[in-house]
Amino acid sequence: MSKGEVTRQRIIELAAPLFNQRGFEGCSMQDILEATGLKKGGIYRHFSSKEGLAADAFRFSLSQAVKIRMPPPDPSRTAVERLREMIDHFVEKPSPIPGGCPILNTAIDADDGNPVLRELVWEGLKSWRSRISQIVREGISHKEIRRDVEPRALANTIIATLEGALMISRLESSKSALNDARASLQELIERVALPAN
Repeated sequence: MSKGEVTRQRIIELAAPLFNQRGFEGCSMQDILEATGLKKGGIYRHFSSKEGLAADAFRFSLSQAVKIRMPPPDPSRTAVERLREMIDHFVEKPSPIPGGCPILNTAIDADDGNPVLRELVWEGLKSWRSRISQIVREGISHKEIRRDVEPRALANTIIATLEGALMISRLESSKSALNDARASLQELIERVALPAN
C-alpha cells in the first residue's frame, strides 16, 4: 500500500466512528480534521467531498460489523445451526465501530436526506437479507427447514427483530431487549425446523 493509500485508509477509519455516532449532518469537517490531525487540503486530496468520505466510512463500518457478526460459512453445520449462530453473534458481539450498528444508524440518518448513503444502506441490507435467505434455501433443500417457509420473509423477520431490539437496548442501556429478541427468534427457528433424521 502506498503512503497515500495508507493515509486515505487512516482517514476512513478515524471518520467512521464520527459518522456512525453523529450522522452525516451531525459530523462536521472540523470534527474530521480534529480526529485526523490533518488540514482541509489533506482530506480533500483523498476525497472529493464530505459525502464521498461518508460513503467510504459507511462501507468500512459495515465491513467491520459483518466480520464480527456474521460467522464464516461452515458446510459442516446445518442451516438451523447457522441461523442460530448468526443470531447469537448479533446479540453477543457488538459492532466494533463506536455508535452501534451502521445499518440502523445510517438508515435512520439518510432516510430522507442523503440518497447516496441511503442507497449504500439499502445495498448492505439487501446483502444481509440475501445471506440469510440463502441459508434458509439451503436448509429447505437439505430437509432441515420446512418447505413452506419463505426465505425472504424469514430473513426480514430476523433482521427487523434484531435491529429493533438493538435500538431498544441502546435506549435502555441494557441487553434485555436483545436477549428477548434472541429467545423469540430461537423459538421461531425451532418452529420452522424439521426434526433431525
